[in-house]
Amino acid sequence: MFDTLIVIPLMESLKFLSGVIGSYGIAIILLTIFIRLITLPLTLQQIRSSKAMQELQPKLQELQRKYGKDKEKLSQEQMKLYREAGVNPLAGCLPMLVQLPIWIGLYQALRNLATAGLLQEGFLWIPSLAQPTSLEWFWPPSNWVWPDVAAYLVLPILTVVSQIVVQKMMTSPTTDPQQSAMNQTMLMMSFMFGFFAMQVPSGLALYWVTSNLLSLIQQYFVSGWGSLRPPKQAEAPRGAKAASKREKRDARRKKKRRG
Repeated sequence: MFDTLIVIPLMESLKFLSGVIGSYGIAIILLTIFIRLITLPLTLQQIRSSKAMQELQPKLQELQRKYGKDKEKLSQEQMKLYREAGVNPLAGCLPMLVQLPIWIGLYQALRNLATAGLLQEGFLWIPSLAQPTSLEWFWPPSNWVWPDVAAYLVLPILTVVSQIVVQKMMTSPTTDPQQSAMNQTMLMMSFMFGFFAMQVPSGLALYWVTSNLLSLIQQYFVSGWGSLRPPKQAEAPRGAKAASKREKRDARRKKKRRG
């Protein structure tokens, strides 16, 4: 059932796109864009939910100060605030959960294509879209073969970095224990995906990186850089600036009189 609904359609789509374009690498990128367009409503919902959570931070911090010692009361008040604002703190995980069957299906589709000898081609710096299939190329270090090791490390690193950047853009510093725990979970998952990217076909890692870059672009146009934006330097009050100017002016006058 899973193969019929997901694996075979993905595999046939890649074969069709590759036959038209002549590159499985570009076919994977185009398929990623198509999947992101299909899941766009969920992604926009995730972005709106993250933005709403950022706007609720002052109220959540106030609840933390007020009920910090009473965990049960704090949790009740936080859930009440979420309901009143129409915010689901778990909404940020929904697109990832929806895409999970696609990731599994794409992994199986790429494995089937590799077994059939259709995915051995390289793409950009990647020696083969069908490799690696285990950690034998990386561990132990005695197995290292340069420059393949360097080439295969790029996608896992890009996977981790791009996912962390997107996460930082979508979240803000929080005192809410539930939201903090979710942020930590998302951070751990970024490194888990990087670890997985070291032992699955590079075609799947290429899908992850492309998907993360599309998320980054979407997030930027909806809400900017989020918590990645450098904090604005606090401006001195106008009265303080005026007083400073008067002091400098008086000092210059005294200097002239002495001269």
